Amino acid sequence: QVQLVESGGGLVQVGGSLRLSCAASGRTFATYCMGWFRQAPGKEREFVATISWSGGSTYYTDSVKGRFTISRDNAKNTVHLQMNSLKPEDTAVYYCAARRVYSSPDHYYTEGTSYNYWGQGTQVTVSS
Repeated sequence: QVQLVESGGGLVQVGGSLRLSCAASGRTFATYCMGWFRQAPGKEREFVATISWSGGSTYYTDSVKGRFTISRDNAKNTVHLQMNSLKPEDTAVYYCAARRVYSSPDHYYTEGTSYNYWGQGTQVTVSS
């Protein structure tokens, strides 16, 4: 079992930055692929970024490439999402997700249905 708690959301102006954090419980965090997803009002949840359990592989949705950076610290059981150059369309509730990986340490997942554990979400609002 893994419990995930997000933090770091808030209100920011266009062009600003935020750093989201996700704290995970459990001793096997280092073997979990981690992902960030978001859901805007009236829209479906969408994939944002993912990182393999080794930290060696990452993948981003096109709309955030070059602006967002996902990272993890396995010693501290945390994963971060650094968000720069924020736009109004980035406004959403951001969720952290985890899925244990038994295969390659560089494997990651982009589909929400692949993840077993989810946090409660943190609101990000970008004002223009």
